[in-house]
Amino acid sequence: MAGSWPARLVELRWLALGASLLLGLVLLRTQVIDTVSVESESMEPSICAGDRLVVSRLGRHDSLALGELVVFRSPDDGTRVVKRVVALEGQRVAVRDGALYVDRRRQVEPYVDLATMDGAFFGPVVVGAGTVFVLGDHREVSIDSRDYGGVPRERVEGTVLATLWSSCSG
Repeated sequence: MAGSWPARLVELRWLALGASLLLGLVLLRTQVIDTVSVESESMEPSICAGDRLVVSRLGRHDSLALGELVVFRSPDDGTRVVKRVVALEGQRVAVRDGALYVDRRRQVEPYVDLATMDGAFFGPVVVGAGTVFVLGDHREVSIDSRDYGGVPRERVEGTVLATLWSSCSG
């Protein structure tokens, strides 16, 4: 005999539980939490090439805040990149002698080495509707909104929650 009906029912319940768990993990990975490997030096020293980051996909473009680290696909080559939101739509952005100005006020950015930015100028520009202006912390090597303009909010895939592991030396 192939097994009693109650035993088969228990087996089916375990299969259903396993399938539900697998579906839940897939939904968690694709809709809630993600990871990204950093490939460039554009965010050093905050984030180094080789770091692995945990990214939240929840509310990924609804409520972006200044200073937040976001993940999106580069308009240049489609790779996933991490940059810092420095201005929101309607704000005026400029870089004068390496220092960032938003709405004509100099921003305090302890994560940027201004000594390497001497003589760097950009703007001013006004951030377009539905976009955010992003910059890399390692400004002298970063390709960012100074090159490709504001990033549409709907293209933001998520915000950085934490560093899973870091390859930064020191």
